[in-house]
Amino acid sequence: MVVKRADADQPHIIIIYEKCDGVGGVWRDNTYPGCGSDVGAHWYSLSSELNPDWTSYYATQPEIRAYWQSIWERHDLASRTAFDTEVVAAEWDDTAQVYHVTLEDVKSSTRRTEDANVFWWAAGGFHAPFYPEDVPGVKEFRGEVWHSARWRHDVDLRGKRVGVIGNGCSGAQFVPKISEDPSVRVTNFVRSPQWLVPRNQFKYWSTTKWIFRHVPFVMRAYRAMIFAISEFYYFVGFSGENTVAQRKGMDEMSNYIRSTAPPEYVDQLIPKYPPGCKRVIIDPQYLESLGRPNVSLNWTAINGVVEEGLELKTGEVVPLDVIIFATGFSLLPARMKIIGREGKSLLEFFDSVGGPSAYLGLSVPTFPNFYMCLGPNTAGGHASVIFNEEVQIDHALQLIKPVVRRTARSFEVRTDVFTRYNEWIQRRLSRSVWSHCQSYYRMRSADGRNVAIFPGPVTLFWWLARKVKFEDYKAVGAERFEKRRRGKRVRTVTGTLLALLLVAAGLSRLGWELPSLVRYALRLGLKST
Repeated sequence: MVVKRADADQPHIIIIYEKCDGVGGVWRDNTYPGCGSDVGAHWYSLSSELNPDWTSYYATQPEIRAYWQSIWERHDLASRTAFDTEVVAAEWDDTAQVYHVTLEDVKSSTRRTEDANVFWWAAGGFHAPFYPEDVPGVKEFRGEVWHSARWRHDVDLRGKRVGVIGNGCSGAQFVPKISEDPSVRVTNFVRSPQWLVPRNQFKYWSTTKWIFRHVPFVMRAYRAMIFAISEFYYFVGFSGENTVAQRKGMDEMSNYIRSTAPPEYVDQLIPKYPPGCKRVIIDPQYLESLGRPNVSLNWTAINGVVEEGLELKTGEVVPLDVIIFATGFSLLPARMKIIGREGKSLLEFFDSVGGPSAYLGLSVPTFPNFYMCLGPNTAGGHASVIFNEEVQIDHALQLIKPVVRRTARSFEVRTDVFTRYNEWIQRRLSRSVWSHCQSYYRMRSADGRNVAIFPGPVTLFWWLARKVKFEDYKAVGAERFEKRRRGKRVRTVTGTLLALLLVAAGLSRLGWELPSLVRYALRLGLKST
């Protein structure tokens, strides 16, 4: 998304550039069987756009995409959206205080350049499928191969030998679905076990939906309850190491795996790392599906893809007709090149600081008026990312408004603020459950830096980001804005002093002496003005 500042004869312009032909993002692209959210739908939604009509506690992909489509239509965002338009580059012009944004028409491959005062990268964390580098030879395979995020609905799996690489959230959702047909023989190739908990899915009655729609505050209170429960899970499960609650949770999840999975797989399916180190899977009958005669697990490391199927490290070749990668996503843009004030690209900046990092997952030094939605260290392993995104948006809007109102030209987070914040993030992460295993939360490098998780409850993230501290940012052309801020502070202090004086005068008329604490507060207030 880009924002063009208001001119004297026209209002500011907001344009959303979307490389695909429809809205929905990850929920548009991921259409594999069984796809859905593992966060309660009433919590996995905008606080400003509550939906009384969710069908069930955990919503499916078609319903979630329809929700975002309805919001897009309700707010007439069609007039502000350019589909089939990919942003391939954006370069900051420090003299003009704008980004020169290079756009490419996806259909014709023609390019053009637009200028923007504000550039907002809202691609999210799951926009590019990840293929493991240590599984070479994909082009050699004679059958069909695809990633779960690019599902081939045109391929009939009946009677096929299907190899599924990966057992994370995506794999756990579609393996039970495709194996419902006994003619589909599924071999799930896995590297490490995952913690799973019962899904406890249920549908909402029509009466419940009616109450949500018509009785004030009930739906919001229900959402708040889900929020509170998720925060409770953070404190008992993720906030420390080797706690009593963690050990209890491991025992309960281990018992669930033992009681649900086939006995021959149990010992391998129970992880050694603490719950939460990788995202806990809300079990969509994955464990139960492993007991089907047409489903098997293979724990042998893969050497590569060959013409007939997958070659294992042992030299054995497993013959397959279809290979499906359920190996997650790359968290970095594969193509887009963003250049900041010092001529360095965003990826180069990340390399210079040891990996993707940002202040509040939102801003980086030397990139003025540039913001990220769900940037580095923003996600929570226990809650809805939608909440954190809303917090980020509110924070960024406080910085964007002076720019579009022409009282400031740009804001850029200070390097010392950025560094101090990220050192704090990594210290907390080093003492958390997320340091005990390799996962997509962490970089695939020697130090395995965690670039995805915010190490705290979402209430802490809200507290840190709720209000902009303008002293944390370098401002350009903000003299009018600062003058207004100073004036507002003076008016606030003056109003407070007048209120205190009126109260003091009233107390004096009653014969009460003005307390020394109030007199001290008055002196401080007068000094601050």
